[in-house]
Amino acid sequence: MSYITNLRKKIGKDIIIMPCATVILINEKNQVLLQKRVDNNKWGLNGGSIEIDENTLEAAKRELFEETSLIADSLELFDVYSGPKFHFKYPNGDEVNTIDIVYVCKKYHGKMKPQKEEVQELVFFDEEDLPLDMMNNNDVIIHDYYKKQKEK
Repeated sequence: MSYITNLRKKIGKDIIIMPCATVILINEKNQVLLQKRVDNNKWGLNGGSIEIDENTLEAAKRELFEETSLIADSLELFDVYSGPKFHFKYPNGDEVNTIDIVYVCKKYHGKMKPQKEEVQELVFFDEEDLPLDMMNNNDVIIHDYYKKQKEK
């Protein structure tokens, strides 16, 4: 049982601070991989909550693999996000304020396959063609990534 699931059994739907690891996966065309989520039908980056005693790098790799079947060959720390823009209420009423540790992955392998329980589909998008129905914080992260790439 995951840490968050166990915690929810004790506190119900009250707001919690949730540390997360997220991956900006970029392909050879400089497109970002997004998943269409099952729970809210919105597009977002791959990632999720960090388990007890799990380091953030391993959590990012695990979440990427669970959701996409892709294996990260290398990850680079991008940034850490938190605050009001990262307050989220799930369709089931659970409320979180995330601390999102974000990594970039440009080297990966495997055959992409969505995790049926959480992911409807996986699609690579150009920055200018990002879907409008995105998770409330993921567009901020993606635009920051592309902005920093243009500054290099």
